[in-house]
This record gives sequence, structure tokens and C-alpha cells, in this order.
Amino acid sequence: MAKTKEKEYTLLETWRSLAYASHQTQRESDIFWGNYFTIEKGIYEIILADPKNPVKGTVKELAEKFETELLIMVGFLDGINDSLKTPNPIETMTEDTVVNLDYDIELLYKNMVEAKAEWLYELEAWNTLIPDANRRAELYKEQKSSHTIVKDKKIGRNEPCPCGSGKKYKFCCGR
Repeated sequence: MAKTKEKEYTLLETWRSLAYASHQTQRESDIFWGNYFTIEKGIYEIILADPKNPVKGTVKELAEKFETELLIMVGFLDGINDSLKTPNPIETMTEDTVVNLDYDIELLYKNMVEAKAEWLYELEAWNTLIPDANRRAELYKEQKSSHTIVKDKKIGRNEPCPCGSGKKYKFCCGR
């Protein structure tokens, strides 16, 4: 009888199946994410305190450094990856993959706003990292408005054509 080879999941796939498990009740999901967000906030408080010295190490070393489970660290790396100056290979990483948390300060702030992670973008550290409150407000507004769709004013059939031909729109580009 031939053995069937089971698919080996990457750390990222394992994290995502755990985090977004369809078999969880709403209460279980709320507890899971509540715990995760508390750990995430603690990690950010540490890495935002010293932006000039980015945290580096293997995934396993970082999990140990931040006193968390390996898969929680994978989730953190998944979340911060879009804010890094050089993204980590999260799709293929193993516990021995060396990762670097050298983040772009303004991009990280905007991504936290995008994720609606108020507990993160309101951390006290931002007062030091982006000391100008007006700049933080600008970044917040830029991120919020980046998804706003602005429709152009509709051209009426009998208005002059915007192409500059001098004809009515209905007899020119409106055909």
C-alpha cells in the first residue's frame, strides 16, 4: 500500500490557518485576537523605542527575545512586512530564517492607520518618532483619503465638449 505524502505547511500558512480558523466560535476568535494584539503591542513598544538599531535574528530567536510563541512571531512578521525597508521572505521562512525589522517610520504609521490598529498608532513612542503632531495628522489623513474615490463631474450632453473642438459633447466625444 502506497503512502500518501501530506503537504507540509510553511510557517506562514500554519499561522494563517490558526489565526483565521473557520472552526472557531466568535468568542474563541475574540480571545485569540485579544491576546495577539496585546503581545503585538508589547513588541511594537520595544522596537519603536530604538528605531536606529533594527532588531535582527532568526524567527526562533525573535520569538524567544520577545517571549512569545513561534507562530505569534510569524503573525507579527506577517503584519509588519509591508512596512519594512527590505521585506522579509515570509512566504518561505522557517524558524531558522534570519529576519530584519528595519522599518520605515512613516510607512509603518500609515499601515497601522490602514489596519485600524488604534492601539498601535496611538502608542506614546510616536510622539518621539514623529514629534510633529501636525505631520502625524497629515500621515493619518493621507492614509484615510487614499481609498476615497472622487468622481469627476458628469458632462452634460449639451455642454461644450472638453476636447476643445467647440462642438456640443453629444455631437463630438459623447457619441
